[in-house]
Amino acid sequence: MQANTLSVTMIKSKFGRLPGHQACLKGLGLRKMNQNIVVPNTPEYRGMINKISYMLRVEEI
Repeated sequence: MQANTLSVTMIKSKFGRLPGHQACLKGLGLRKMNQNIVVPNTPEYRGMINKISYMLRVEEI
């Protein structure tokens, strides 16, 4: 059984990244370093998280 929500924290800067990766950060709503957001655990959000997983810390809530 999967958790209903995910806690996502940006741990690396968006500067110098590919435009598509920056767009994923914007789509997730992340703007600042160490900013934490809570998103639903859906395939759409999982796809964005997987694309930029090297920049994020993800925890299931």
